[in-house]
Amino acid sequence: MQNILDSIAALYQKVHGTAPAEITLLPQSGSDRRYFRVHGAEGSCIATYGTNIPENNTFIYFTDHFYEKGLPVPAIHGINETRDIYLQQDLGNISLLNILEEKGFQEDVYQYFAQALAELARLQVNGHHELDYTRCLTNQEFGKQAIMADLLYFKYYFLDALRKPYDKQKLIDDFEALSNYLTHTEYKFFMFRDFQSRNILIDHSGSIKFIDYQGGMLGAPQYDVASMIWQARANLSQEWKDRLLDDYIDAFEKEVKQPVERTTFKSQYNGYVLIRLLQVLGAYGFRGLFERKAHFLTSIPQALINLRYFLEHNRIGIAVPEFRKVLEICVGDDILERFTPTRATQETALVVKVSSFSYKKGIPSDDSGNGGGFVFDCRGVLNPGRIQQYKALTGRDKPVKDYLEQQTKMLEFLNSVFDLVDISVEDYIKRGFNSLMVNFGCTGGQHRSVYAADALARHLRNKFDVKVEVKHCVQEEKNWINS
Repeated sequence: MQNILDSIAALYQKVHGTAPAEITLLPQSGSDRRYFRVHGAEGSCIATYGTNIPENNTFIYFTDHFYEKGLPVPAIHGINETRDIYLQQDLGNISLLNILEEKGFQEDVYQYFAQALAELARLQVNGHHELDYTRCLTNQEFGKQAIMADLLYFKYYFLDALRKPYDKQKLIDDFEALSNYLTHTEYKFFMFRDFQSRNILIDHSGSIKFIDYQGGMLGAPQYDVASMIWQARANLSQEWKDRLLDDYIDAFEKEVKQPVERTTFKSQYNGYVLIRLLQVLGAYGFRGLFERKAHFLTSIPQALINLRYFLEHNRIGIAVPEFRKVLEICVGDDILERFTPTRATQETALVVKVSSFSYKKGIPSDDSGNGGGFVFDCRGVLNPGRIQQYKALTGRDKPVKDYLEQQTKMLEFLNSVFDLVDISVEDYIKRGFNSLMVNFGCTGGQHRSVYAADALARHLRNKFDVKVEVKHCVQEEKNWINS
């Protein structure tokens, strides 16, 4: 990590002529890239470190091209010689998703969504002109091959994991037919590929800005609109979806300077909505069912509800009977129930007591009278307490949390913990039990166990809405923090 920080500092010095005052590691996103906020005399900027050089090159090329055309992307300030680090304009931390989650479905939030779609149309059409698509990261065009890849991604990582019978050859034939249908679209411009509210930032001036478009390629504009409007986490109402689609078509017509045949446009839009919904399910399946990442597992129910609603209210303009049969299986009550966790109610008696402790002082006793529960040993995870700058901190301090998340196997450890504890919590809620104890121990009861206990408490509250009591034994003794 120190080598990365030194390289960022050297690049900043080269670009601005002065050393940075502070470099702060930002929370890691879904990718392998790492982001840092760099403060200096010239203000702040964002440093990106990524070992995938082709991906860096594509992002930098797209950004320079779009920025020169006055499109809503950050400016690139500098790139190091090995092209694994670059500096870009700091657009702040506020995404459109943040605003939606904070304010809800208010009209001013709707206007942000409408503005984002208008800017998308501008990016798609104007960004397309003179763009060298040979610089794309993967496919140059979202054509039949790319559509088939998304459909197969869904098949392998979600559908097949359900272990339900279907005719594999007929399904592949339907995939081929749908891919051919969607490939023959009237409009092809730059396709963002991952256009969702998390990748739309509201900068310091209140303007819309875009990030994470390095996966872009030539393709149908409807795909990006589908990605945003049907994002599972945003969970927009049908009224908003309909209004936003019409708003987007209005903006798109202004950019292409001709009227759009709306019936055909919307029919193909529905096809891309389906592709996007399935691509997301494939991603959730891969990250959740195969990599066992709890956050993605908990996202599956809403994605299935979205898919069910879509199938009940929309048509895609082509008959694909085996595909339809498979989709009906996916949104069946039994599958939805399989992925929907049991939620606590006001009448639920269960209280989960989560503690951190030091093995030097012993495992906390269970005063509920039930005994048992879980004891997890965190000492297999690298100890931040061995590093001088973290010795006086705890697992609730940001530098320690960043270290545990970025440089240890703590998240893998916790995924396994979640799998085990979830079984008991769900069962205890159903059976009306009133107590479960979970203990995390480490050498001093200060860093790893504190972080793990807080993480489990947060996970259980979010997933089961169950009452959780947290106790940090060593920290309470020292009066360092309050639980």
